[in-house]
Amino acid sequence: MSLFNVGFVIFPNLTQLDFTGPLQVLSRLPQSAMHIVAKSEAPVPSDCGLSLVPTHTFTNCPALDLICVPGGFGVCEAMGDGETIDFVRRQASGAKFVTSVCTGAFVLGAAGLLKGCHATTHWAYTDLLPLVSAIHEPGRVVKDGNVITAGGVTSGIDFGLAVVAELAGETTAQTVQLSIEYDPDPPFDAGHPNRAPDAAKQALVGRYEKSRLAYRTSLERLHVQ
Repeated sequence: MSLFNVGFVIFPNLTQLDFTGPLQVLSRLPQSAMHIVAKSEAPVPSDCGLSLVPTHTFTNCPALDLICVPGGFGVCEAMGDGETIDFVRRQASGAKFVTSVCTGAFVLGAAGLLKGCHATTHWAYTDLLPLVSAIHEPGRVVKDGNVITAGGVTSGIDFGLAVVAELAGETTAQTVQLSIEYDPDPPFDAGHPNRAPDAAKQALVGRYEKSRLAYRTSLERLHVQ
């Protein structure tokens, strides 16, 4: 049996948990191989100071069965990088699953892969999905055909488990969930804007307004529609 090739496209200033969450889950998928792909072999800095080491470059990466693009504040630069977009588009053409976590959805969108698709992204940016001709559908994981998009950051773990269940069955996915003790019990019920207190939401307004403007400007410049 051939290996199921999973590839994560990484770029400077990505959010590492967008990538490492689903990586940890999918690495436990039977008969699979993980590929960490970047423009070069140089370590890639994340937005929290942790650098990530690619296993492959765009030129030597094998054909992927699943391609995943994480998000983060480096997405604007990734969207405008021709090599990155060409690689994503090329690999997506033959992949069984085309996926993203958080704002990585906009990289898929810049590659023209979300046109007419139901999709999600981080809650602060869902209203920008029409700029890539996508239709926002609420949910931590949204599947439309072979396109799977996950919401913000920790949703990548849910996405990984959903893929394991589809490929290897629910029992295998449950085994993976148990093995990583994924049993969320957060100290606060503030993980979604529908439930978070106003003080928490107001504290993020400035941070996200600046990045929302950057995303909108980048997307409008690309004329994805």
